[in-house]
This record gives sequence, C-alpha cells and structure tokens, in this order.
Amino acid sequence: MIIGCLVLEIYLPYSHSLKEKRQRLKRLKDRLKTRHNVAFSELDYQDKWQRSRIGMVTLNSRKVVIEKTFNQIIRDTEECIDGEVLNTEISYL
Repeated sequence: MIIGCLVLEIYLPYSHSLKEKRQRLKRLKDRLKTRHNVAFSELDYQDKWQRSRIGMVTLNSRKVVIEKTFNQIIRDTEECIDGEVLNTEISYL
C-alpha cells in the first residue's frame, strides 16, 4: 500500500476576509473530495486572507494511480480556484 501526500500553496488575490477565504477553500474541498476521494486539510496560513497551504492524502496499491490523481487535482485546482497555485509538493510513504 502506497500513501501519497500532495501539498499546494495557493494565492487568493480576490479574497478580502478570512470568511471569503474559508468559503473558497470549502468549495474547493467539496469538489476535490467528491471527484477524487481524498482527505483534505488546511495546513498553514490559517490567519492570512489571501494565502493558504492545503494538504491532501490518498492511498492506492499503485504509485502511478496516485500520480495521475494528484495531477488531476492540480489541474482541477488551477481551473476552479479564483487565484493561483504557487507551489506543489508530492511525497510518498
């Protein structure tokens, strides 16, 4: 069993309050959890309005499947978030 962890650092230039940021991240979380069946958490910058660092975890018996899922998640995030993905990190256990 392989566990994959994807960390995305996101810039949200149109977020003007923590409430707006949380709404945007909730929409993203709901979309990704429904489409890709991943666990989702905000890891850092909880007190910043326009920045977030989120982590997602999934597991599979094949690394290729996890890589494909993470690439789709990155594309989906770039398409649906009203902002920019600044950095991505992928690790495996």
